[in-house]
Amino acid sequence: MSLEIAIATSFSQIDAGEWDAISDGSPVLSHVFLSTLEESHCVGEGTGWQPYPIVVRESGILVGAAPLYLKSHSYGEYVFDWSWADAYERSGLSYYPKLLVAIPFTPVTGARLLGSRPEVQTLLVRVLEQQMQEHDLSSAHVLFTDDTSSNALQSAGWLLRDGVQFRWENDSFKDFEDFLSRLAHDKRKKIRQERKKIINAGVTCKQLRGNEASETDWDFFFQCYEHTYREHRSTPYLNRAFFRLLAQRMPDNILLILAEREGKPIAAALNFYDEQALYGRYWGAMEYVPALHFELCYYQAQAFCIAQGIRYFEGGAQGEHKLARGFLPRATRSYHKIAHTEFEAAIKEYVRRESRGMAVYNNELEERAPYKHLDDIP
Repeated sequence: MSLEIAIATSFSQIDAGEWDAISDGSPVLSHVFLSTLEESHCVGEGTGWQPYPIVVRESGILVGAAPLYLKSHSYGEYVFDWSWADAYERSGLSYYPKLLVAIPFTPVTGARLLGSRPEVQTLLVRVLEQQMQEHDLSSAHVLFTDDTSSNALQSAGWLLRDGVQFRWENDSFKDFEDFLSRLAHDKRKKIRQERKKIINAGVTCKQLRGNEASETDWDFFFQCYEHTYREHRSTPYLNRAFFRLLAQRMPDNILLILAEREGKPIAAALNFYDEQALYGRYWGAMEYVPALHFELCYYQAQAFCIAQGIRYFEGGAQGEHKLARGFLPRATRSYHKIAHTEFEAAIKEYVRRESRGMAVYNNELEERAPYKHLDDIP
């Protein structure tokens, strides 16, 4: 049977069941997540994220796909190529638009070339290269790839760019105290001190599944979300409509954590989760309370994972401070294809130097591991 390739102009053109059947099961790669971004106009015309998902069919059945976007900027990607774009512009060349295979605004490692067959993944890589050439685009990028997608891209000779994130693993902890008991003494003491500050401040936290959160809860969360961006003098990527639709469509994958004082909400954190992993995403506070960020974004989520038997808590981009809260460094990979021969050589050298620095950085992080060494165990 021959494989038929098409490029859609919207996720609404793809059957949700077919897409989810070949995805990796992550809620943020689900059809509902990607189509809700589109329907709420967080991506699409005027946003710099134009969806062009690739689909591969065999006898009319979807056997492969990739969440492809045409990008006119580099916001919301978490793999930074602004310096590459600047170099292009200084040379009188256009870096944008570019092709991007990624989950918008979501630095989560997972499948990017969907489909279980190697020949399908190889074909998806070839389609990306062809689209880049046919439309005279500067580059194509595939971000936060899993092992399978990485193999196909590496075989095709794409440039590998290393990164690091922080992930917490639930080592079958009985409860939060059991988790603390595995940490080095100074880390354990620090967390207990931070949690005590929350209690002394009169703050209580409550965990709400998607179907337990009210419109008032969501309104307050969005207020916190906007406030965080304003504090950083930035503009939110997502709007209230996105969260409203998502709450209706995937409530079983949402954990909303609220902090209250004297019955009044003061902060909120949003997580997505499935049976295997919880993904920490957004947080905001309307007033400052020492250590509240750590309680709401880490300790409450870790306690939820322990209670629900969820193995991983993905902490997202950045944050060496996560090490002291039990997270460990985890390598990330992104792949890049550069059309311009001379720029490809320059970027290849840049990535090579960056990779050496990343290796040293990872070694330093591993030396600061938060858990007890064997010599510390009585």
